Amino acid sequence: MSAHETGGLVEKFLLDRLDTLGIGWTLHEHEAVFTVETSASLHAAIPGAHTKNLFLKDSGGLFWLVTTAHDAKVDLKTLPQLIGSRKLSFAKAGDMERLLGVTPGSVTPLAAINDKEGEVRIVIDSGLARHDCVNVHPLRNTATIGLSGTNLTHFLHSTGHDALIVEVSDSQ
Repeated sequence: MSAHETGGLVEKFLLDRLDTLGIGWTLHEHEAVFTVETSASLHAAIPGAHTKNLFLKDSGGLFWLVTTAHDAKVDLKTLPQLIGSRKLSFAKAGDMERLLGVTPGSVTPLAAINDKEGEVRIVIDSGLARHDCVNVHPLRNTATIGLSGTNLTHFLHSTGHDALIVEVSDSQ
């Protein structure tokens, strides 16, 4: 089985899980986007809050996935005090692939479905957690899936990840 076919099966499993949980979602197909900047052109076409995701590792070896509004300013020096971590830096792509099963450019809190051992702590900005429609990738960067912030946290809980909800940024 090719990597493309494997990725399709994982995404189908994700979408089936959302359906099983009774979570409403919308899927928008688009060209691949690798950065928040390149995804800006999609914002007008896809309603809702758009996100950026930071895959981080603290100096104690713990992994963190922080999801904020796309335009949020995140200060890695003050973030540890907000989330209870040690000093943070960006984690390696290999760790992202190993723990979350996604590659850079496709990072999403929905990848928690692949973190069977619960090694990644998930942080969701409080503004997103309250939003009616939060747009994230469905494990690939050629689509965007929209669901409510409440449903996002419900999904995360179903994967064994109780997201830490904090005000990461004041840009919202």
